[in-house]
Amino acid sequence: MIGPTRPQFVLFGSSIVQYSYYEGWGAILSHLYARKADIILRGYAAWNSRRALQVLDKIFPENNTEQPSLVIVYFGGNDSIIANPNGLGSHVPIQEYIENMRKIAIHLKSLSESIRIIFLSTPPINEAQIHDNSQTSNSQGQPLRTNESCRIYSEACLELCREMNIKAIDLWSAIQKMDNWRDVSFIDGIHLSYEGSKIVVKEILKILKEAEWEPSLHWKSMPAEFGEDSPYDPVGPDGNTTFNLSNFPFPESIEWEYN
Repeated sequence: MIGPTRPQFVLFGSSIVQYSYYEGWGAILSHLYARKADIILRGYAAWNSRRALQVLDKIFPENNTEQPSLVIVYFGGNDSIIANPNGLGSHVPIQEYIENMRKIAIHLKSLSESIRIIFLSTPPINEAQIHDNSQTSNSQGQPLRTNESCRIYSEACLELCREMNIKAIDLWSAIQKMDNWRDVSFIDGIHLSYEGSKIVVKEILKILKEAEWEPSLHWKSMPAEFGEDSPYDPVGPDGNTTFNLSNFPFPESIEWEYN
């Protein structure tokens, strides 16, 4: 570990998480919280909720001295893939998926009384964009992923979160609010582009801003590390004063809240 100690935000999930540093929502969060929190990536491409449970206590040990301040969890897209008749692959039946996500939530809540949790529901897909990819259909030519299946798993996740009083983001609906969402939201029909990732960030920041959590985890409310004024700060036009850049959003022209 290096100091000073910062709040830890852990992004835990499958490829939507692992690839989120490729011009994605994880990279944007890391940028906004660069002097406020450590954004820790725990993404595992192709994983489902069943495999996540197998290593949950290794990723989030109960006996750690320091526990995360926030965990953002995403599983569901791979769980929702059509079942393989041989039992192979990532499909998880809907009821098992619900119980797996419940167990993940229970474990995370047990780590600390102050831990905050946000679940991301399954986003939509662009079926036409992935149609020609041989890895997106089974041996009978049936599509492995459908937008309707994503909707079912998304709604199951959201219902569980309502039941357990966990903050949740309805990605399936949020992304489809854009008129041209199919054209701009994805890199390959499944994984999120920069435009799709901006929707994820907008929804995360909305929760962090509106949640009555103490202390607040919204980036504008958190103190910047070494944020005090210094005579070594850049000198202003008058030549007699300095200006502090510790809370300066870069580039200033971008509206990071995406309102």
